[in-house]
Amino acid sequence: MTSLDFFHSAGLGLATGLALIVAIGAQNAFVLRQGIRGEHIVPIVAVCALSDAVLIAAGVFGTGALITAAPAAVVVLRYVGAAFLVTYGVMAARRAMRPESLTAGAADDRGPGTKGSAVAAVATVLALTWLNPHVYLDIALIGSLANAQGNPLQWWFGAGAMVGSILWFCSLGFGARFLRGFFARPLSWQFLDGGIAVTMVALGVGLVLQA
Repeated sequence: MTSLDFFHSAGLGLATGLALIVAIGAQNAFVLRQGIRGEHIVPIVAVCALSDAVLIAAGVFGTGALITAAPAAVVVLRYVGAAFLVTYGVMAARRAMRPESLTAGAADDRGPGTKGSAVAAVATVLALTWLNPHVYLDIALIGSLANAQGNPLQWWFGAGAMVGSILWFCSLGFGARFLRGFFARPLSWQFLDGGIAVTMVALGVGLVLQA
């Protein structure tokens, strides 16, 4: 095992983490809206990144324990993970064919001169993160993909996914004010979802080929 193996696993984790996180959804829409409004960006980004780090670590550790107790589970996880990845990719492709614009302030009833409290903003993003059932499917998937790398590469994969989360939420939160016009256009989301579709399907096919 060489240093290239570690960097490869970390890079794959980074790409997987970004592919799962970068999509139109309630959490990202909220972070984007807050970023454009310039409200409580630091605590919001910190909560999102920390929550993802905890969930990713739990996914890697939990799936590893399951595989240790039942080695045959890795086969099931591989094909279930592959099916989920391909399905996720198809869903992204469908979104790319039917793009939606995202205007961050459209759903906000407060006037442009008002500012919500930090507590309310953090509570909202916590709810959007931890009460979303899809996040647990994503974390289970990351755990299965990470453990397919073998020991100790699975932790490098998980670290890469965590870095991807940090990069995304920092870019989304702090860079949102510069992207308002860009992401208000459906074509922008079409390209984004198209890239996600290609990535997810490629990862799913790769899992099957590794069997």
